[in-house]
Formats: sequence, C-alpha cells, structure tokens
Amino acid sequence: MNRLMSWPEPVVRVQSLSENGIGTIPDRYIKPISDRPALKSEIHDHLEVPVIDLQNLFGKDPALHQETSRRISSACRDWGFFQVVNHGVSHELMKRTRAVWRDFFELPLEVKQQYANSPSTYEGYGSRLGIEKGAILDWSDYFFLNYLPVTLRNQSKWPAQPVSCRELVAKYGAQVTKLCGRLLKAMSINLELKEDYLQNAFGGDEMGACLRANFYPKCPQPELTLGLSSHSDPGAITILLPDPDVAGLQVRKGGKWITVKPFPNAFIVNVGDQIQVLSNANYKSVEHRVIVNSEKDRVSLAFFYNPKSDLLIEPAKELVNEDRPALYKPMTYDEYRLYIRMNGPCGKTQIESMKSNR
Repeated sequence: MNRLMSWPEPVVRVQSLSENGIGTIPDRYIKPISDRPALKSEIHDHLEVPVIDLQNLFGKDPALHQETSRRISSACRDWGFFQVVNHGVSHELMKRTRAVWRDFFELPLEVKQQYANSPSTYEGYGSRLGIEKGAILDWSDYFFLNYLPVTLRNQSKWPAQPVSCRELVAKYGAQVTKLCGRLLKAMSINLELKEDYLQNAFGGDEMGACLRANFYPKCPQPELTLGLSSHSDPGAITILLPDPDVAGLQVRKGGKWITVKPFPNAFIVNVGDQIQVLSNANYKSVEHRVIVNSEKDRVSLAFFYNPKSDLLIEPAKELVNEDRPALYKPMTYDEYRLYIRMNGPCGKTQIESMKSNR
C-alpha cells in the first residue's frame, strides 16, 4: 500500500506540453502500434450507440413504459452503452457545470497545482492513472472528486476557483444521482429482480459516487496516442456528459471501434464491471477509450455510481442456476479498485481475472 502514497515519477501536465507548442509528443505517450487509434478498416462508421428517450420510464402509460424499459434492457445486453434524453437533469445545469470545469482547466498552472493528487485516493488534479514506473501514459489531465457517501465529500478539496464550481458540482451531482437510481431500478426490473435489488445490493443509501472532469488537450500527433486507454469502468454505472462539439469516445463492438456522436443534451450511459458481476454477465461492461485530435481541446464529465466499498459483490442468487452457474468470485469494490489503481486502464483484464473456477 505504501506504493500508493506517491507517483513513481515527476508528474507532467499534458496541457502544459500542448500549450508549449511541441511538434512531436514525448515517447512516454506513444502507444504500441496495436493500441493506437484505429485504422479506417477497424472503425464501424454505420453503427451508432442507441439513443433512448426516458420521458415515459415509470410513466402512466404501461405500454410506453414497457417499450422504454425494453430498449434499456436491449442496450444493456447488446451494447453496454446507450445515450439518454429527457433524463430529468437540467440542460442549463449540464451546460454550466461543463463550462465551469473548462474554466478551471484554463486557470494558471500554479492555481491548479494546489489540488495535485496522489494515487492513494486520486482525489484532486491529476495527469496519470496507475503507478507502474515507466508506463506509457495517456494524453489527458483530469480532476477527480468524491461525491458520495457524504462522509467522504470534502468540499475543501474541490476547486475554490471558479467561485461557482463547488455549488454547481453539488447541484449537478444531486440530479445525476437521481438519474442513476432510476436506471438501476429499470435494470433490476429488466433482470426480473425486485425493483430495488441492484440499489440495495450495491449499498442502498451508502452507495458511492465520484466525478472525474476530463481535459483532453490538443495533440500534435493524435495518431500515436490516446486520451484514455482502452478499459471498462470498474463501478456500477457511469453517466458521461460529453463535449458537444468534439467527439472522442470510442466503444468496442464486434471487434471494431465505434466513435460515439454526442446527441444534443444527452448523457452517455455505460454498464460497469460490478453490474456485469451482479447480473452474472446478463449485462456486460464494454471496452471503450478516448481519441484526441490536433485541432480542439475536449472537456467531458464522468459521474461514477459505485458500490459501497466494503461490500462483497457477487452474482445475484436469482440469476444463478445449473445451466448458468455463478461466473465470478465474490470481491469487495475496494479490492477490485486497488487493481485499477495499481495498473491503470487495461481493457477488460480485471473483470476477466474475477471469473470463478467453480
């Protein structure tokens, strides 16, 4: 655990590299050929992530509710990703919260450095994931903060500048948390479980949540690197507020990459590893990554809704039978997350390592 107290090498801010006008990126950001942004032959141009209107979810019309629920279930089984509109979160709040984080990243470096993070919690201003010395790094900076449980919420660690940041994050987090609860309820019902099953299995009112504001600076050689390497999200579900002007998220489907085109005022939702475990792989998390470009910076906000850290997560007994035995060993989210902190993004290696030998 002592290894988690500090980064193995001096931290370089990617934004500073970009703003210095370098023409070539340092070697430590150059990915192996197999991990570089896909060739045209490896891209699905004609496929698009499903867009689901949540207006009728839990509405008065049973037929419309069932159709919305069916679409969520289909997206969770076939994609692991979908976009949602009419989700109940204020469009103005979404816009202002994304803008305030862009303003934060435009502050002088010495102001941001006051919030420099460590790998023990990741909370604060960061520029790398994982603590492997000499690792190939991603072309991005970020700010990570805890939102839930309230006992972990320390607003003094949230940016004091811009002055509206803390207030906006609190309001935004409250509305997105409600959306997460609605989606978990729908997923529970679709899995033929009690409607509060997933919420309770993950800790009920003690579930965790955190926000990562991502900054992907312009890159002089975007074909050689990634903003965020391929990975699946370790938690329950993720609600991503993308940059409306610059696409960058790619989802892996059928062995090819799909660039997600942000739908106006939509969130991108993805199934996390813990849903895959608890659903006994009826729903699956999916590899995704972020590409960068040479023309524009990008800002996105990822809200992670996670199990209570010390709860054992294992396949729901209702979803285990002789024909489909439990596929995963029990593990706490703390144990699972430690692997990610040690190794950084690594495809679906971690979830595959949890498979049961029974």
